Amino acid sequence: MKRKWLWVVALASVGAGGAALTVLVGDDGSRLEPDAPALVALGQDIYSTHCATCHGAQFEGQPNWRTRLPNGRLPAPPHDASGHTWHHPDSVLFRITKEGIQSVAPPGYASDMPAFDDVLSDREIRAVLSYIKSQWPPEIRARQDALNQP
Repeated sequence: MKRKWLWVVALASVGAGGAALTVLVGDDGSRLEPDAPALVALGQDIYSTHCATCHGAQFEGQPNWRTRLPNGRLPAPPHDASGHTWHHPDSVLFRITKEGIQSVAPPGYASDMPAFDDVLSDREIRAVLSYIKSQWPPEIRARQDALNQP
């Protein structure tokens, strides 16, 4: 069984230009770069334009973000170390931002978080997420980095 799997991976990576290998190591283009100054600067501008209104200028989120609103939805969570953003790997954060929370949440889950696929390019999504990650303390960044390991 193991040998068959290796053969399939080898054939797929040759035939698909390395796409299978990319999936195995998790580099799907969503990897964040919090130490890339130009990307982080772009992300800061995007955050202030598209994210700060709900998630806060200082990443603090909306008040009582763990308590459901009368409509059953949760307020916007903080993106600082007190929130749960860093509990997700880069690929999930990227997908939530691009496609909306519904792309990873259970069916029927409702959220006010919009999908940004028609608003931001993939590079801009990576930039804003890289900016957010650049603001986390080193120990939080290290814990979140561990989630990105294959």
